[in-house]
Amino acid sequence: MQRLSKDELIELVIQLQRPDKTSRTSSKPPSTDKKEKRENSRPGGAKPGHEPHNRRLADNPDDFRDHRPTHCELCGGSVSPDADMELIGEYDEIEIPPVKPYVVRHRRFACRCAHCGAGVKAPAPAVATQTPFGPRIHALAIYCKGFQALSYERLRFMFRDAFGLIVSEGALMNMFIRSHAGFKIEADKAKAILRQAKVVASDETGVRIEGTNSYHWVFHCKDAVVHQPDYSRAARVVAETMNGHTPNVWISDRYSAQQSMAPHIKPVWRIWRATRPMRWSMDRTICLCGSSCGLARPSIWPEISPVSPPRQSPAKSASLKSNSPPFLPQRQNATSHASCRPKSGGRKISF
Repeated sequence: MQRLSKDELIELVIQLQRPDKTSRTSSKPPSTDKKEKRENSRPGGAKPGHEPHNRRLADNPDDFRDHRPTHCELCGGSVSPDADMELIGEYDEIEIPPVKPYVVRHRRFACRCAHCGAGVKAPAPAVATQTPFGPRIHALAIYCKGFQALSYERLRFMFRDAFGLIVSEGALMNMFIRSHAGFKIEADKAKAILRQAKVVASDETGVRIEGTNSYHWVFHCKDAVVHQPDYSRAARVVAETMNGHTPNVWISDRYSAQQSMAPHIKPVWRIWRATRPMRWSMDRTICLCGSSCGLARPSIWPEISPVSPPRQSPAKSASLKSNSPPFLPQRQNATSHASCRPKSGGRKISF
């Protein structure tokens, strides 16, 4: 301190008085702030008395390596290999063996007939006119493409780097085309189950197919799920998928193509999506204006919801019942009949 000049001493004092840099006093992100110690907080990690959870030993190990003592650590004396040993520990070392393609070379020969001298050729094997890639390669490509969402380029790199197998993107596409027949069998089974279901839920979302804007339709029932890609978002997709079958309950959003099933299903109730998952109640007939205005309709409301109206007494609920189609409920703060009128937008489930 005595060797510092006046200016250096002033700068040191300013630095000591300057607060630490945090997200509130600088441009540092909040994730770099030190968390304050909470009252009655316990340290992280396993607590005393906690039973450890270690990896289970494999049921059928491929190899065993025994480690036996060779000499005494206390006196240095040698230990006989025939000495009685006690097993004190077992540990698994897990490794994936080197994976490389298994190649079978088919060779075709020809010769001359010893009787007539004509040339005789062996029949060509199936691999001569078909794909050289076996069913396991097809299955792995389909799995990585469909479940791991790898692009053609990354899938080609995966085969090259992990297995040392050179596969072009065109060969990968041909694998998927050849698999269509097998998938069609299972898809037809799922559609047959769907066309007999009493309750069906459906929705669609935009996807890119071959560089164009398309749609991914999903039809779901208790025992089957049908995924139907299509270039159209029209009601034609619903009609072709259901093939004339009309379920007792149809669950969908307010899109017009989904509404094409509504006229054939009676009655049609609408369930509005709430802000969080909750149970729904069907025991109320309500109107937001709180009177028997004729706009009251049978509705399904969540038991706890920011848009739910107040509970009505059974007598008042009975007086508000009507046979007209259900109305589209608005927010609870509506005070006039105009606010009870249906409006576009939002999300409902019609069934």
